Amino acid sequence: MKTMPSPHPASKNWLLYTALIVVTAIGPLALNIFMPSIPGLVTDLSTTSGMAQLTLTLYLAGTAVSQLIYGPLSDRFGRRPVLLAGILVFIMASILCAYSTSIEMLIAARLIQSFGGAAGMVLTRAIIRDMHDEKSGASVLGYVTMAWATAPMVAPALGGYLDQVAGWRASFWALTIFGVVALVLAIAFLPETNQTKGQASGESRLAGYRRLLGNNQFLWLSATLAFTSGIFFSFLGGAPFIMITVLNQSPLDYGIWFAVVAVGYITGNFISGRFSKTTATGKMITTGIVIATLATLIPFAAGLSDNLTPALFFIPMGLIALGNGITLPNATSAALSSDARAIGSAAGLAGFIQSTAGALAAQSVGVLQASVPLIAIWFMMAGAILSAGAYMMVARKF
Repeated sequence: MKTMPSPHPASKNWLLYTALIVVTAIGPLALNIFMPSIPGLVTDLSTTSGMAQLTLTLYLAGTAVSQLIYGPLSDRFGRRPVLLAGILVFIMASILCAYSTSIEMLIAARLIQSFGGAAGMVLTRAIIRDMHDEKSGASVLGYVTMAWATAPMVAPALGGYLDQVAGWRASFWALTIFGVVALVLAIAFLPETNQTKGQASGESRLAGYRRLLGNNQFLWLSATLAFTSGIFFSFLGGAPFIMITVLNQSPLDYGIWFAVVAVGYITGNFISGRFSKTTATGKMITTGIVIATLATLIPFAAGLSDNLTPALFFIPMGLIALGNGITLPNATSAALSSDARAIGSAAGLAGFIQSTAGALAAQSVGVLQASVPLIAIWFMMAGAILSAGAYMMVARKF
């Protein structure tokens, strides 16, 4: 595939990548900053834990569905206008979340917020792939992901702090401010990178999806992405309950321990950025999967023996995140390279599959944990096994 030359002089490339990092971060930031507040919603909004969990699950579901839309739209109209529209939706929805007076209103606002937050997540991948080939794209994506992973690292601690001193609504005002910053940076520094926009008809975009759904390499790589992410989202769906209810820790404690997970993910993405150009894609993916699978055994064994502690839960999760940080950029870049004629659609469809798996895992854990408090560790173990199995189906091609 012919790649696009840098749209800025080399001395100004850091402004472009800074903008990409910030616009990509708004989705994960919105997901993670609110996590420490979910258990408290039951009392504050007079609701049930299942309804409160929907503020997470429907956010993930909205992210999944909207990625199917953003990919083809960006192939047709260009990355830049679609991205700017998504950020505007995110800002308005964040304000609506802050003003929510019932759990139903908050759930609806979070769903709208997810539509906006997904724009940066899917379009950054497409923009990077527009500008780079498969191996270079994996390296750049690793570095960009390493940088924006700072957002989920600080988000739970910030959310826990804001919840303690000002209530859960303060988190959404913080997201509103971050969204405005992202919009300004995108307007100022992100150019249009889709050099073939407007050339595909609606019929051919649907044909692109049909090709991808018939492409075994794309499907197995997407399954690898889905199950790998499923480990994290199973953890995400159960960690607040385990920490606050089972282990009797505070929301702030959850936020502080979560930093271990984010540091692991940043480290994994640094390794991916550093070595993806010179190491075979298959070797990188395999290394990440092996690390994550072995690390998952630790909280699984600790939970089964009734010896689970915050350290035995979060430190292994940091290693799992390290493995995911190696696997995800390489598997994503490989999946997007499955069909050079529909990079935006491939990014959207892969993101949809990945986010849907995450939403199902998180909600299943949320529903079942009242009767099986440590159900999250079972889902994490299943995700690790399934991700390894899915990649084995396509590993010989790499």
